[in-house]
Amino acid sequence: MKKSFNSNILKLIAIIAMTIDHASDLPFPGFPIEPLPMALHFIGRLTAPIMWFFVCEGYHYTKDAKKYMLRLGIFAIISHFAYCFAFGISLNPFVGGIFNRTSVMYPLFVAVAVLYIDDHLSFSKGWKKTLLQTVLILSAFPADWSCIAVLSILGMYKKRGNLEAQMIAMIKWVFLYALVSYLFVNKGYAIVQIGVLMVYPVLKLYNGQKGNAKWMKWFFYIYYPVHLIIIGIIRCLIYGNVSIAV
Repeated sequence: MKKSFNSNILKLIAIIAMTIDHASDLPFPGFPIEPLPMALHFIGRLTAPIMWFFVCEGYHYTKDAKKYMLRLGIFAIISHFAYCFAFGISLNPFVGGIFNRTSVMYPLFVAVAVLYIDDHLSFSKGWKKTLLQTVLILSAFPADWSCIAVLSILGMYKKRGNLEAQMIAMIKWVFLYALVSYLFVNKGYAIVQIGVLMVYPVLKLYNGQKGNAKWMKWFFYIYYPVHLIIIGIIRCLIYGNVSIAV
């Protein structure tokens, strides 16, 4: 199989899939178990695994892990407000459910923070490092993709260089996420998680190159909150200031 996709192409695929996924909540709020909205969300399952894969690559190749972590942290804060606005989620943590309270950008930040702690911080007692990492991972529980995003990245990073092993590590955690979603959140939301399997043949085409469009490095960071703000504006125009979240 010819490896014809560079990182820019894969990131663009993730952006398109993400836009389809998020925008589908406008005509189909609340994730109804119907063929068309489920098909659109199924396509959206490509996004997260591609993001996780490139967080592993980004952390491995970055020349400054602190700056990489800081960049993710800043955009996690910005994206939090954009995410809540997009789907009508209250900024008050005591209003509404416990799931999907902030964007997936926060678990991405947490994953890099956990990797950084593992590689660069030393403690007199090993359990202190483990405790700090555990607290960070648990802090991602209310986010989109919850702790599963962090654990998937950590599992994929350990298997970096072996795509098949990375997919197995990721699928184990996504299966757990789907099971919890099926029992406590939304059965349709759980079923579409099988869509993450589509990412394997896509990533199999990755040629390890960045591509010529250097602006793509920043495009995703900017596009992510901007597209959420646009969705939020459309939501308010169609429904008023009401939630369309799962």
